[in-house]
Amino acid sequence: MGIGLDAVTALSPAGDSRAGEVLRLRREISRMQRRRSEHQLLPLDPAFSSLLPEQGLQTGTAYTVSPSPSLILALLAAASQRGHWCAVVGMPTLGVEAAAAFGIELPRLILVPEPGDRWLAATSALAEVVPLIAVQPGSRARDADVSRLSARLRDRGSTLLVAETTASGAWPQSEGSIRLHDQHWLGVGEGWGLIEGSTATVTARTRHSPQPSSVRVRLPGAQGAVEQLPSESIPAETVTELTALPGLRGDGTGAREYPLAVAG
Repeated sequence: MGIGLDAVTALSPAGDSRAGEVLRLRREISRMQRRRSEHQLLPLDPAFSSLLPEQGLQTGTAYTVSPSPSLILALLAAASQRGHWCAVVGMPTLGVEAAAAFGIELPRLILVPEPGDRWLAATSALAEVVPLIAVQPGSRARDADVSRLSARLRDRGSTLLVAETTASGAWPQSEGSIRLHDQHWLGVGEGWGLIEGSTATVTARTRHSPQPSSVRVRLPGAQGAVEQLPSESIPAETVTELTALPGLRGDGTGAREYPLAVAG
């Protein structure tokens, strides 16, 4: 029995019964997922393999990412296809059809779209048993709460992708950043057309590899997955600026992305 789609409204801030919902969710997913990761890395799509020195996401850590649904789905896809459970917290506009288009296995996807002020509790509960979690914080987290969550990630071997926004502020104790920028939409004419996808540059750097690494991709690709495009010259000062900022500028916010027709 899967709970991916049944958990969509599990932690929505409605009604007086939500006090026990985090515990209920924990009990349900505990029956279906390991207690501790046996892996040191979670896989990435081959198009992203050159971004990180280990060619994968370190387990037990957190990464800061752009709040772009397309980027987040692309980062989840490879792990999902390898049989890992994934979860997305606090992103109500992220669609199931879009997830399927990126190759994510829906029976192993848990969505908690509107946790309200319980986003941290939901994320912490999921970190007990889910190896890869993406969260868009609903508020700025206290340092003490971040430290407790980081300890749980290390203990359980889970990986957290934090979609950073201006409201949430910089996420402390981040292993690295993965940013999407210079995004261009495909299929749109002058006031008409159906959006078919987008091209964008993805830039990453980590604490152990501070030199930025970039790749140009199509999201999603012609076959639904991420498609790497021929590399283009990216000014070094632009890359440095984008990866150094705790927030994101204009085209990296994802604000125009969530209602896209690429959802299917």
